[in-house]
Amino acid sequence: MKNQTRDYIEYDRAFNKGRELLWSEKQSIIGFYIIFSINTGLRVSDILNIKHSDLQDLKQGDSIRVIEKKTRKPREIQINVKILQAYSDLKQAILKRSKHINPDSNIFISQKGTVYANVSINRILKDIFKGEARHISTHSLRKTFGRRVYDQNGQSENALMYLSVMLCHSSLAITRIYLGLRQEVINNIYMNL
Repeated sequence: MKNQTRDYIEYDRAFNKGRELLWSEKQSIIGFYIIFSINTGLRVSDILNIKHSDLQDLKQGDSIRVIEKKTRKPREIQINVKILQAYSDLKQAILKRSKHINPDSNIFISQKGTVYANVSINRILKDIFKGEARHISTHSLRKTFGRRVYDQNGQSENALMYLSVMLCHSSLAITRIYLGLRQEVINNIYMNL
């Protein structure tokens, strides 16, 4: 069932759509963007700076270091098997078209040969996930990551503490609001009267 009030996408729905797009001739980069985003929780400004050399030769459990553009704080992002498999598939798709991958080039290059702009990715995501949520944007995928971590860790206070650190929030209250938890509780109060 589609929930028009939330502004994140169910993790499995987003992941499956990303896998599907990986094999699309024109949207393989977007497919990888979706998978990378929902598995790292990075902001679009940090993802767009990722280069092929950042992911080349990594194994499961290896990490990449990112200096967040917004906070200027360093983050170590451990790379999971879902990202590694998606990147392997992306490389195959790119090599079918160009026969060569420059390790120093950014991964998220549009068909025009430039790094995607945030507004372009937002427009594409709105089209791909039309009707899935109230407001779809690159930030929806970051929230998808947050909801996945929260749910996978028993919706606990510990999960919120970890997420607060991972998302560079200044308090647990901000993380609760960010994930839409406060509004869910309020909605449930009304529904249970």
